[in-house]
Amino acid sequence: MSDQPSIETVHAATIVDPKERKSFALKDRPTRGDQIFASKKDAKASLEEDALAINELQDAMFACKGGALLVVMQGIDTAGKDGTTKECFKYTSPLGVNVFGFGKPTEEELAHDYLWRLHLRAPKKGYIHVFNRSQYEDVLVVKVRNLAPPKMVEQRYDQINAFEKLLAENGTRVLKLMLHISKEEQGERLRERLEVPQKRWKFNPSDLEDRKLWDEYQHAYETALQRCSAPWAPWHVVPADSRSRRDATAARLIRGALEAMKPEYPDPGYRPEQYQID
Repeated sequence: MSDQPSIETVHAATIVDPKERKSFALKDRPTRGDQIFASKKDAKASLEEDALAINELQDAMFACKGGALLVVMQGIDTAGKDGTTKECFKYTSPLGVNVFGFGKPTEEELAHDYLWRLHLRAPKKGYIHVFNRSQYEDVLVVKVRNLAPPKMVEQRYDQINAFEKLLAENGTRVLKLMLHISKEEQGERLRERLEVPQKRWKFNPSDLEDRKLWDEYQHAYETALQRCSAPWAPWHVVPADSRSRRDATAARLIRGALEAMKPEYPDPGYRPEQYQID
């Protein structure tokens, strides 16, 4: 596909370089995505190709059990975590892909350390797991809403880095996607949720309270990306104002992560001449 950007190009356009993470500024990253995909038509064609490739790569990974992929999907309300997941894995067998949404901790989860519920759902070899919201909620909403002492929140950046390094060193590739949406586009999508009956169930009045804290959330995200874009698990900022470009960009990155793992179907040694099937 001549108009499909290379995976390397998309990687370079979205990554928060671990070597330069301290100077990272979220406001400098675009939210439209047209610098990656010139047209929505190109984006949709690219997504279609990558979604099929993701299915094939996941199938090979499931067969060989040669590693695991954890996709961390973060973004402010309406950024498109559900939609992106649905589109990127629309052809992938549910046998090897699991999606976990992390909301308010349960009583059982609160009885453990905050990373316990995340580690419990980390993928085993051969699987892809998607975290819809993740360990980063504990340095985002917890920080903005003052749900934990500042000193405790400050400790968590290093703890999260150590957690992700543990996963990476034990065969789990960690791909972190921050879906970057503008305040104007979020407003449009919140109105859409109210106006479209089929989407009204998604509307939550508390989202409007979080919208009032837009600047605080942007600062919390920027800090998290600065502190936790590590060589073993760098962040990627995915422009999310355009749904089609958002999905296509995410799919390029997911495909790239799977290709880098080089999954191959195992050869069990059986040959047709060895068996007679009546």
